[in-house]
Amino acid sequence: MPAARKSQVSLVDTKYYHCISRCVRRAFLCGEDPLTGQSYEHRREWVEEKLLLLASIFCIDICAYAVMSNHTHVVLYVDDKKANRLHDKSIVIRWHKLFKGNWLTHKFVEGNELTPSERIMLDDIIDKYRERLASISWFMRVLNEDIARRANKEDGCKGRFWEGRFKSQALLDEAALAACMAYVDLNPIRAKMAATLETSEFTSIKKRIEHAQRGKQPKSLLRFAGNPRQNMPKGLPFELKYYIELVELTGRCIRADKRGHICDAQPILARLQIEPENWLKLTTRFTKMFHGAVGRQQAITEYCEHLQKKRRPNLANCERFLG
Repeated sequence: MPAARKSQVSLVDTKYYHCISRCVRRAFLCGEDPLTGQSYEHRREWVEEKLLLLASIFCIDICAYAVMSNHTHVVLYVDDKKANRLHDKSIVIRWHKLFKGNWLTHKFVEGNELTPSERIMLDDIIDKYRERLASISWFMRVLNEDIARRANKEDGCKGRFWEGRFKSQALLDEAALAACMAYVDLNPIRAKMAATLETSEFTSIKKRIEHAQRGKQPKSLLRFAGNPRQNMPKGLPFELKYYIELVELTGRCIRADKRGHICDAQPILARLQIEPENWLKLTTRFTKMFHGAVGRQQAITEYCEHLQKKRRPNLANCERFLG
């Protein structure tokens, strides 16, 4: 039996999570059916647009994503501190962008005076909204339900669009985060849907490269903040230029017709102490090697203790490939 989402999320241990959603009718709900020639490519754009919209509403940032023909990958950062510091009115306004709310929340937003009993009721509602806006389950629920409704309407049918809800992996340290992000960004290269990163449609790496060419970082994605240091600002703990370079070299190694070489001197690999051979395995077989939380031994041990798990998943592979 799959574990409940709440038993997989421990914000004490990590705020980074890798989520995967797969279509139940499998192959051609977001791609092109080679038998009929009918294209559903426009649905990949639906997913990307909705994903980036939700990131502007939820207190959850997107680190990496790839919208494939029959599944989606997304690496998320849960900013629970932001959710806690937002004013009550900001929380309700954000929620109203997703759902209708009720007479009490609209009365509050419009600035009408509330009775003491109404204020008590409103506080309970806002507490729920605040919790949900920092919830991976609610983020993925809103994303997947919207796409399912639109696709079913277009197909003129009912029923499930996605296999269950989604799968989730906790990324417990920087090594796991870097490997998972690269794995996600390289999905179209491995699937031979794209020859280069800049032509990898509906991926975060394409968006980052487009902005990097203008000397910027996309506001819709969690920014790269550089290597960890004192008074570290919010952001991914890597240098953007080194990450893009490493993913580019990795993609070249994956493609037989491209020249590529990864060495120990790569800044990210050197800092994370990951062997180049292990890096290639991590970025091509990440979800096959790891089912559940990923990180080095101490991180996994602490994560399991906090969630009262008796078994430590992936420990052997984590020690072998992450060190």
